Amino acid sequence: VAAPHDAEIRKDVQTYYGQVLKKSADLQTNACVTTARPVPKHIREALQNVHEEVALRYYGCGLVIPEHLENCWILDLGSGGGRDCYVLSQLVGEKGHVTGIDMTKGQVEVAEKYLDYHMEKYGFQASNVTFIHGYIEKLGEAGIKNESYDIVVSNCVINLVPDKQQVLQEAYRVLKHGGELYFSDVYTSLELPEEIRTHKVLWGECLGGALYWKELAILAQKIGFCPPRLVTANLITIQNKELERIIGDCRFVSATFRLFKCSKTGPTKRCQVIYNGGITGHEKELMFDANFTFKEGEIVEVDEETAAILKNSRFAQDFLIRPIGEKLPISGSCSALELKDIITDPFKLAEESDSMKSRCVPDATGGCCGTKKSC
Repeated sequence: VAAPHDAEIRKDVQTYYGQVLKKSADLQTNACVTTARPVPKHIREALQNVHEEVALRYYGCGLVIPEHLENCWILDLGSGGGRDCYVLSQLVGEKGHVTGIDMTKGQVEVAEKYLDYHMEKYGFQASNVTFIHGYIEKLGEAGIKNESYDIVVSNCVINLVPDKQQVLQEAYRVLKHGGELYFSDVYTSLELPEEIRTHKVLWGECLGGALYWKELAILAQKIGFCPPRLVTANLITIQNKELERIIGDCRFVSATFRLFKCSKTGPTKRCQVIYNGGITGHEKELMFDANFTFKEGEIVEVDEETAAILKNSRFAQDFLIRPIGEKLPISGSCSALELKDIITDPFKLAEESDSMKSRCVPDATGGCCGTKKSC
């Protein structure tokens, strides 16, 4: 059974985000306001520079600030009041550029109101941010050209669009080769019944249009992306009895994935890699995703796919990459990764994170006893 007509859903979502919600505190679930891991210092500082009105109108479900952003061109799908765009604009610097696109005119107007404020706050000669009123599944109509961006980000918005494949297809089109779609969104534990898919509040709350998590890999492969790389995941709680009743056994998770636009060339065998260090905010350790964390100067064994992504993306200069068997020019410690189970299920990762958190006992300094990654 089809979900409500696309145009009707668009209208409902625009009403919900343009009129019903005035601030993130108006949301009825935590789907759109969760973050799954500690925020690096340089990002915390960048967030503090964002104007208060812009920050108040934030409805994301994670942090969509990837690493190594200097001079990058970034497109934010569903940029809302502009919070993520203004954070990213500081991190890409004056030579980089950030474009935000949103279908709700009121949100775009709020974002545009503060262009000069942020330019002056950052000490830039000219603004490096542009906002567009348009649809994220129709980027061509908004004038966005093929292979024009290094990174596309999206924060809890793709679920609001009925045609997810079209959104991913458009993101793929506008990305340069080796570029990535780095996005947080909401996923379901099973295929959604019609009662949930046609519920207006559940659409607005990012649940009614959520994708069954296994579908993402199928869509990504169909379009040409490398398989999705899971970064973080958080279970969603519903703070409303009526919505809880409608949802029944279905569970929801907010998860961040990276989808790289694969290059056809690259290592076809497992490799050993060494992180050179030095990426802003991740100088000593780069948590690439839920399965791979690279420490400066440490040899790590990676699969063919990971090696190809590192070699053909903006991370190429940050790593030494050699096929297994070739000598690496370093005598550092070696973390020979056994063929471990790669986590792809966001529900499994969220449950593991929850159990780690519950075992965490704060120490005298207010920190945790466990590893930084799990706490």
